[in-house]
Order: sequence, then C-alpha cells, then structure tokens
Amino acid sequence: MLSKILIANRGEIAVRVMRTCRELGITTVAVYSDLDRDALHTRYADEAHGLGGQTAAESYLNTERVLEIAAASGADAVHPGYGFFSENADFARAITNAGITWIGPPPEAIDVMGDKISSRKAAAASGVTSVPGTLEPITGVDDIVAFGEEFGWPVAIKAAFGGGGRGMKIVNRADEAEGAFESATREATAYFGRPEAYLERYLTRPRHIEMQVFCDTHGNGVWLGERDCSTQRRHQKLIEEMPAAGLPDATRAAMGEAAVKVAKGCGYVNAGTVEMLYQDEEFWFLEMNTRLQVEHCVTEEVTRLDLVAEQIRVASGEPLSFTQKSVERHGHAIECRINAENPATGFLPSPGTLTRLRVPSGPGVRWDGGYEEGDTISQYYDNLIGKLIVWAPDRAQATERMLRALRELVVEGVHTTTPAHVALLADSVWAASTHSTKWVEDEFDATLFAPSSDAPVAAAAAEGEEAAAPLVERTVPVEVNGKRFSVRLWLPDMPSGGGGSAARRTARPRPAASGSSGGAGDGVISAPMQGTIVKVLVTEGDEVEAGQELLVLEAMKMENHINALGAGTVKEIRVSPGDTVGPGDVLLVIG
Repeated sequence: MLSKILIANRGEIAVRVMRTCRELGITTVAVYSDLDRDALHTRYADEAHGLGGQTAAESYLNTERVLEIAAASGADAVHPGYGFFSENADFARAITNAGITWIGPPPEAIDVMGDKISSRKAAAASGVTSVPGTLEPITGVDDIVAFGEEFGWPVAIKAAFGGGGRGMKIVNRADEAEGAFESATREATAYFGRPEAYLERYLTRPRHIEMQVFCDTHGNGVWLGERDCSTQRRHQKLIEEMPAAGLPDATRAAMGEAAVKVAKGCGYVNAGTVEMLYQDEEFWFLEMNTRLQVEHCVTEEVTRLDLVAEQIRVASGEPLSFTQKSVERHGHAIECRINAENPATGFLPSPGTLTRLRVPSGPGVRWDGGYEEGDTISQYYDNLIGKLIVWAPDRAQATERMLRALRELVVEGVHTTTPAHVALLADSVWAASTHSTKWVEDEFDATLFAPSSDAPVAAAAAEGEEAAAPLVERTVPVEVNGKRFSVRLWLPDMPSGGGGSAARRTARPRPAASGSSGGAGDGVISAPMQGTIVKVLVTEGDEVEAGQELLVLEAMKMENHINALGAGTVKEIRVSPGDTVGPGDVLLVIG
C-alpha cells in the first residue's frame, strides 16, 4: 500500500481524497497557489507546499513545480482529483517517469479517451455506437457550417481534451458559428491547455446517463451502476442521482456492458466514467472521463463502496475488491452541486467571502465541502463550494430528504445555486422523471430561481473594535521556503468568521451580483461579477441595439457575455482585454 500521496488539486476533491488517506493511515501532501495559502485543503493536509502564482496556469497546471514538490516531499504517489491534470496524459507520463505512482489510468488510455475524437473511434472499434459527429478536429467556421447543413442544427462544439461542459458551445445557425468557435477554443485553452475541438449532433431532448466503471491491472472490469446527470445549466451538472429513474433493467445492463467494453478496449485501469445520451429507448456513447467524477459520491452511497480507497488499492497493484456479481445497489442517492452562482441572473458566477456557512446533517445526509466559513471563493478557480448528498430507500424519500437538507443549508456572503435546487426538486417534472438536459434552460420557469438573499455581503466591523478586543489564541499559516506551517499566536480578538483552524481575514463588503447582463437605464454598463475581460466587441461611436453583445467577461473559467439593455451609441469604453474588474466596475457607457 502507498504511504504518502500528493493531491495535485484543490477544493472539495482534494479534501475528499485526504479523508480516505487519513482513514488508511496514508500521509497527505497538499499543493497550493498564492491565493490558496490558507485554503481548507492546505489546512487539512499533513503537509502543504506552495506552487506560486494565482491563476490555474501559474499554479495548479505548473508541471515542473508539482514534480519538484513531489520529489521534495517524498511522495510515492500522486492523485489528480478531477479537472486540472486529471486527464492530461503528458502529466501522467511525467509522474510515472519520475518513479512516482499515478493514481489513475495509464497515459496511453488517457491519450485515447482524453481526446474525445479518438475516444469515439475507440468506442466504434469496441462495437459501441456514438452520437453522430466528426472524427477529426475542426479547423474553423467552414467545418461547423458544413456539418450543420449535413446533419441539421443545432450543433455542439466540444473541447477535444476536456469535459464538464467547459469549452462547449451550441451553434443554432450558421451565423453563430464564428463567435461560438472562438469562445469554445478560448475556454478549452484556459481550462485544459489545449484548444482542439470537434463537432457533435445536438439531440433534441436527451437524458445524460453515465456509467461508473472500474478496472484493475489483473484484467478485471466492472460497472457499478449508472448516474442520471440530466439536470444541467450551461452543459454543467446541477443535480445528479443514482439510479436513473425509469431506466429499464435490460437497458441498464446493456449500458454497463457497453461501458466495460469501451474501457477494456483502450486498456483502461482505475476509476472511469463512460458518459452516454439516452433518448427514445436508445443510447449512444458520448465520451469517457478518465478520472474520478464530481458525482462519484452518489455511487458510493448506493453501492456502499469507497471509490477513492479502491483507486488507491488498484494503483498499488491490488485486484478489485469486488466482482460484477458481488456489486450490490441499495436505495436512491441525490447530489446537489452548491456553486457560487446566482441562478436568478442566469447562473452568473458570484465569487466572494463566505461570511456564514452552516451545513445540514441528520440521517442520510453528507456534505463534501471545499470551504469553511470565512474562506474566500476566488474568480480564478471553479466555483463549487461543496456537494450536498443524501441517501434514502427510494427516490421520493431521497427528494424530500434533499429538500429538507437544502433548507437547512445556510450560505452567506455569496449567491448560491440552492434556490434553483429547491425549485427544481419541488417541481412536478422532477417527480415524474420526465426531465432532460434541456429542462433547466429551455423549459423551466427561471423566475422561480429567486435568490435567498438580496445582498450577500458581510457586515463591517465597528470602528475601533480591534483596540478594545482581548487577546485570543489563533493559528496562523506561515510559509517557509515554499512549505506551509501553522504557528500559534496570541492576537486581538477580531471577528474571524469562525470555522477553521487558521486565522481568517475579515471580509470586506462587496456589491451584490447584478441582476442584468447589461447596464442600467443611465447607459452605464457595469461588471456583474469579478472577472477578466476577454474581448471587447464594440468601439467608441458604434451604434448598438438592445440585446447586442458588448463584451466577454471570464470568471471562474467560464465566459459570460455582457449585452446592452437598450439601443444607443457607445460613448466611452473603460476596459481592454486582459483587465481584471470587480463587481460594479464601469465597463463602458452607452448614450
């Protein structure tokens, strides 16, 4: 068994892996950016080392620095979590070439399945049918238009080396192709480091169903069960459940067998997920995620297996601890991703400081979190605060349990997706299991996504409070030669926000996220959130119409389009590509 594991990730997945390591008696090593010096995963780990930098490219995607830390710390294995390097074959090779165990599939399998184009070819070679699409990277707009005219609109542009909805854009007609192609490749480059993209037929009303598979080095391959991930916005999952409601047993078995065929066909080892689309009692291979999924928790609750522990055992060379016949599934599990987004404004990101966080508990309730009260959610990373998971004997009871847990959850300081979860789970469409991937954005009444608070801001400390405060013992993070240590100090009893073992920064008030994507009636177009300007689409003197796209703002690795609310003339532009802006900052003025 491995003895010391470096987790090359951050947030809730890093903490999730560390918890299993702690139970197994394995020492954990965290890595962190400058912004994450006092993050939960750095506090939880047995030791933590600084990567430097702020953005993902400067820190968590810095291969040389991660390798340096792995060597310096004496780690004998690396767990990539999901995102970042988890589906990067070059990084996996670099780890194994350094003599360190990679807790994931062989680089060759990542090459095949990490590239969504070659994965479609591999699926076909295994006798599994894919959704109609291209088998080579597209080179430009002409490819998109030609595909749309042949197979019909809409068409999906998808990142060849990514997943999770990042770098995916839907093109409804030919004149949208250029802008969608540019946006998709920018997002793919920012999140996965590769711009390549391919095309796929966009089904009218499918369900997104994925199969959890596990393979070892002894030739064993098993499917554990399916997850329904159809409740999505921006092609990213909001709610996942297991099992998929109303799925015939014969279809479930056929999907599981197809998933194992795909995995074995590429020499897969460790945990993986084969994603499929299901419509009109047919299913098609979509892609394979060569990593542990965000929603692996519902599989754990239903199968009563620790998938991270199984990953570690398989990476150590042990055979699977279960067989296809021994896998048992019990009851129903639901997971809600609690993201820092405002569903009332089209799920715009809402970075900021968690001024209050109270998580639910009770029978059948699980919280996998990446933050504690007082922590700050940065614009530079994914905005997942944590995952709320419930288990119950059946779907109806699981739904009621999740609604109870969501109403117990308290998050202040940022907007969250919680109001959307409550509205969706209480809807008759969910109860009838007639939802699809189009449900949230195309069919649901978005006015029901009312935020729980109109002003998610922290209260400022009273002037002079610090001088009058008594001294209290606090633990403060200190970095020495790139390694994080915790030091106990006696400091003034300033409001800390509570929650963690390290001292907290006092949160500063910030404006609430704007409810519009444009400007107010006075023609001032302001930033609805903190982010970076990617593109300015107008120049001073341009005449614009209501709804016209003006700028592209990237926040939390997602591109957000800022549109005009009314017609007028662009009088002033105050930002340029690359500028960092905060919520409420004036971007341009329309007169």
